[in-house]
Amino acid sequence: MIVFPYAALVSLLSVLLMFGTAMHVGRSRMQYQVKAPATTGHEMFERAYRIQVNTIENFLMMFPSLWIYAVFTDDLGAGVIGVIWLVGRVMYAVAYQNDPAKRGTGFMVGMFAIASLWLGGLYGVVDTLVH
Repeated sequence: MIVFPYAALVSLLSVLLMFGTAMHVGRSRMQYQVKAPATTGHEMFERAYRIQVNTIENFLMMFPSLWIYAVFTDDLGAGVIGVIWLVGRVMYAVAYQNDPAKRGTGFMVGMFAIASLWLGGLYGVVDTLVH
């Protein structure tokens, strides 16, 4: 049986991160009295909401790239880069909630990780096709 424990662990941690951002939105919705289905209201709620939505948007690029990299290139490498993505997303979330103007570093760390996973996955797929 072929297993991919590092990509699997990053996948589970990513789901935990998305759960955390969803819980943060729910708490912010209650704290700032923004009733569903509204997505605007108090600025601090809007920050929490944007963190959640942007994390989901990033996840949609990261997740298939992570698994393609793991399967066609290297599971450990995918796991390491996936952890870098997670760290970048946490940096982004903390910075955005405190001061949106300072979210850039976390955003760039996450995008670098996505690009690395995508390029490494592409390399692995192409290498498999030609050999």
